Amino acid sequence: MKRVTKLAILSTLSLAFAGEALATEWNVSLWGKRRAFTEHVEKLAELVSEKTNGEFTLNISYGGLSKNRENLDGISIGAFEMAQFCAGYHADKNPSITVLELPFLGVDSLEKEIEVSMAVYQHPATVADLARWNATLLMPSPLPQYNIVGVGDAPKTLADYKGLAVRATGGIGKAMAAVGAVPTSMSATEVRQALDSGVVKAVSFAPHAHMSFGTVENATWWTTNLNPGTVNCPVVANTDALNSLSDAEKEALMSSIDESLAHYVSNYNGATMDAWGPLLDEKGIERVTYDADALTAFRDAVAGPAASAWVEENAARGLPAQDLLDLVQGMLK
Repeated sequence: MKRVTKLAILSTLSLAFAGEALATEWNVSLWGKRRAFTEHVEKLAELVSEKTNGEFTLNISYGGLSKNRENLDGISIGAFEMAQFCAGYHADKNPSITVLELPFLGVDSLEKEIEVSMAVYQHPATVADLARWNATLLMPSPLPQYNIVGVGDAPKTLADYKGLAVRATGGIGKAMAAVGAVPTSMSATEVRQALDSGVVKAVSFAPHAHMSFGTVENATWWTTNLNPGTVNCPVVANTDALNSLSDAEKEALMSSIDESLAHYVSNYNGATMDAWGPLLDEKGIERVTYDADALTAFRDAVAGPAASAWVEENAARGLPAQDLLDLVQGMLK
């Protein structure tokens, strides 16, 4: 009798352990805190868990797994299975997607940003570029055009930017340099301290980031229509981890991307932007708007030369740079 009981207990435990072994958990490396910029990843985790009855889960960490500038390195060695990063943090590691950070591309909506980004992500040259890091691009983190928050006297003309230290990465940094500003690249989590200490006098961000990282707390001005460009921040999976998923798990993940992005766009265009204007009013932040002639001159001086330089630099890397640029510009005409 005792023997039967022991066997029954062992069998039950074995089944329990087998059940646990069948569950799949992925670690996901983000940074900062939950915000508009991460809502698609949060939604993705929710949908994947629902579709697999909790047998496939995404464990999201905000800075506990890696520094944001090291997320692609972490993906490459399998330190975690999914991560978010921004192309401008390390352009040399992901040159193909930096085409999406060129200034004044003319992207006018989050929906268009998604469409163009996904086309670039699926280009064979981009797939091969990220494969060097054992990474598969899943989806973008679409952002509106960046604008600038700053302290001190507001730059009422583009000439007033001369000598101004601005946190600006990628193509936005090149655009700011073209009007005489001094662009500085730093991660988002470092920006508030740099602004408060005077290391920079202005910060280029999308609205959600100005709110999330506190740059509006002591700011005195905000540009409403400079719109020099945006950054491209994809969500990627470790390719080996992705390939090791069962068919059902992979379907649950990949089939949830469109809904996750739709949730992101709805949240950004709704709650995030609804809060932005009232916050500027509450903080007494001056809105700076430039006239059309000044913006046209700015765009004409920056866009063409930046695109030409990008093609030359990346063609030398062996990328079909002109093809990638033509793809983007063709979709935006």
